[in-house]
Amino acid sequence: MTEVTTKIKKPRGKVRLLEGKCIACGARCQGSCPVDGIEMNAAGEPEILLAKCIGCLKCVKACPGGALEIFYSPEELEILAALDGQKTLAEEDADPEEKARRDLVAQYRGVWVFVEQTDGEAARVSWELLGKGAELAIKLGVELCAVVLGDRVEHLCQEALCYGAQKVYLMDQPVLRHYRTYPYLDALCYLIEKHRPEVVLMGATGLGRDLAGAVATRVGTGLTADCTGLDIDEHRNLMQTRPAFGGNIMATIMCDRFRPQMATVRAHVMTLPERQPFATGSIVHETLPINEALVFTKVLEVIRENRGDQVDVAGAEFIVSGGRGMMSKENFGILQELADELGGVVAASRSAVDAGWMPAERQVGQTGKTVRPKIYLACGISGAIQHLVGMQDSDLVIAINRDPQAPIFEVAGYGIVGDLFKVVPAITSYLRELKGVR
Repeated sequence: MTEVTTKIKKPRGKVRLLEGKCIACGARCQGSCPVDGIEMNAAGEPEILLAKCIGCLKCVKACPGGALEIFYSPEELEILAALDGQKTLAEEDADPEEKARRDLVAQYRGVWVFVEQTDGEAARVSWELLGKGAELAIKLGVELCAVVLGDRVEHLCQEALCYGAQKVYLMDQPVLRHYRTYPYLDALCYLIEKHRPEVVLMGATGLGRDLAGAVATRVGTGLTADCTGLDIDEHRNLMQTRPAFGGNIMATIMCDRFRPQMATVRAHVMTLPERQPFATGSIVHETLPINEALVFTKVLEVIRENRGDQVDVAGAEFIVSGGRGMMSKENFGILQELADELGGVVAASRSAVDAGWMPAERQVGQTGKTVRPKIYLACGISGAIQHLVGMQDSDLVIAINRDPQAPIFEVAGYGIVGDLFKVVPAITSYLRELKGVR
């Protein structure tokens, strides 16, 4: 007599939405479902048709925000408990591609920040990224490292340690004195391939944008440019937030199948960390033989730009900014008077710059400067998202607008609904009276 043994099949469970985690990515989950078991509501969030769901995990893997999970009924949990000791459901159902992805991700560890420098002077954005990098490194449980490339730039290693780096990789060679794409590309890719960081952050400057794109292409990974937010999800993926579709939405992008994960961030988007003058850490000296004769780009002469009286909007502590509501170029004079009393500068929205009322270097917003002043006074600016991404991290936003429904009031600490041509001169006059009393 033959005994027949019936193998207990592991339950697959059903999918459910985690409240508050959907990022309205555009129905990726719905498109991945093989049984049409997902419908999208008016808010762009998925509604799971449990009667159709087969627990295949495809929508869970497709979700960039980690907003979907598998859950089990009490009966299914009992079966899972009985099968304890075997592979987990996720491991058993993982396809070869998913296993290969896990193996790849496991080989990369560490958060890197590229320290951009010119003639031995570091760009401020590099130190700002070390502050954000420290937060990411803590969440990942890894080291925060800085990368310094150049000639006679070892002093920047200590500065990087003072701003939070635990380790600095230094490549100090004459061929790296001036930035040229290919020597820097060879050097950074060599370090990445040797040490395998899982996150690489760079400033969204002219140099950073040029180098980051070249590095991402060579190492075969993804790159998200001009990020306004960075975070880590439960699967060690870098959540990279940036404006999309002309700034009309904020998209969260993840590179979950490739490493390293690369992102560029503009200056003044992240908070500058406090400098710790007595910080210590390790400096790793690296070398790579780069033949100058094989570098086709030569720097013949460096001509310094004479900026004259050009205003540094990004570094100002007090900004008085005007938009379409200023009506004309001449009306910006009242903003300049107020800015003079505050010891600040005058800036503008894109619409004002496009109208020719202010120069392009004064533009604040997605296609202009990102600022973090102590006070940002928005005059006649409606508050389109393209402008908000450039100033929403100001310590205090004061908005003046005749339209009480203007979006700018949503980010303002104080709002004045009224005629700016009366309000602004009144504020200026009051400040002058205060100074006169003193």
